[in-house]
Amino acid sequence: MTELKAWAPAKVNLFLHVGPVKRNGRHDLDSLVVFSDEHAADYLTASPAEALSLDVSGPFAPVSGPVEDNLVLTAALALQGVSGCTKGAALSLKKWLPVAAGIGGGSSDAAAALRLLTKLWEIDASYSEQVAPGLGGDVPVSLAAVPALMRGEGEQVAPARVPFRIPALLVNPRVTCPTGPVFAAYDAAAGGGNFAEIDPLPGFLDKDHLTDWLGYQRNDLEAPAMARVPEIAEVLAFLRAQPGVRLARMSGSGATCFAIFDATSFAERASVVLKAEQPDWWSVPTRLGAAP
Repeated sequence: MTELKAWAPAKVNLFLHVGPVKRNGRHDLDSLVVFSDEHAADYLTASPAEALSLDVSGPFAPVSGPVEDNLVLTAALALQGVSGCTKGAALSLKKWLPVAAGIGGGSSDAAAALRLLTKLWEIDASYSEQVAPGLGGDVPVSLAAVPALMRGEGEQVAPARVPFRIPALLVNPRVTCPTGPVFAAYDAAAGGGNFAEIDPLPGFLDKDHLTDWLGYQRNDLEAPAMARVPEIAEVLAFLRAQPGVRLARMSGSGATCFAIFDATSFAERASVVLKAEQPDWWSVPTRLGAAP
C-alpha cells in the first residue's frame, strides 16, 4: 500500500456543559461537537515502513512538544498493542492548528492516525474504537468525525443531525490555555451542580434554527478559562462586534473562540479586519460540520 493522507480538523464545541468533578477526577460532559473544513486542520500522512517513526513540521511544530510524547505516536503504539500488528509506518504531521487551544488538535491528529493506520495495516476498525477512549476525551468524537453529541467522559458519542455547513471564524490569541488548570478552577468554584444532559436534542431545520437554539446554551468552562487567560474576553468582544455575526463563544477549554456568521463573506471580512488589528493572533475562516 502506498502513502495515505488525511486531514485532522479542528474540533469545535458549539456548547459545552460540564458536570461536577467525580471521584476519579474526571467530569461528565454534554456537548454538541462539529468539525472545521480543510482550512483549519492539521495534515497527516502515513507510509509503509519497518518501524514506527514520526516527523512533525509546520508553524506550530516548535510548541507541540517532544516527538516521542506526541499523541500520534501514542495512538500508533496503542493500536499496535491491541491489534497485535507488528508492521511499522512512517508518519508525517503538518501542525497548522494551535496547541492547548480548546479545539482538540492533538486528539484530531491521533484520530487521523488511527484511521490511516487501520487502512495501512489492514486491520479491523474496531481496534481503533477500543483504544480511542484511553487516548483522551476528545479522541472518540474525533474518530467519528461527524457532528455528534459527546457525553459521559467523552467516550459516549452519538451522531447528531446537522445537515448543513456553518460559516464561522476561529480565533486564538496565541496564548496557551491548558485543560487541567481550567478544570481545577471550575472545580474550586464548585461548578456543575445543575448539570443535566439535554434530551432530546432538537431536530435543527437550518443554520438559523441551530444558531438561535445555541444562544440559550453555554460553555461552562468559559469563565474559569477567561480568568486564567484574559485575552479570551478580548477575542469574544472583537467577534461580537463584527457585521453579520450571529453567535460568539469559546470552544472547549479555550483559548480558541468561534463566531457563527450569516455568510462566509462576513467571516472572511472579520478575519481581514482582525489581521490588521491583531496581526499576532491566529484566525481562520471555515465552514463547520462533518470533517473533510
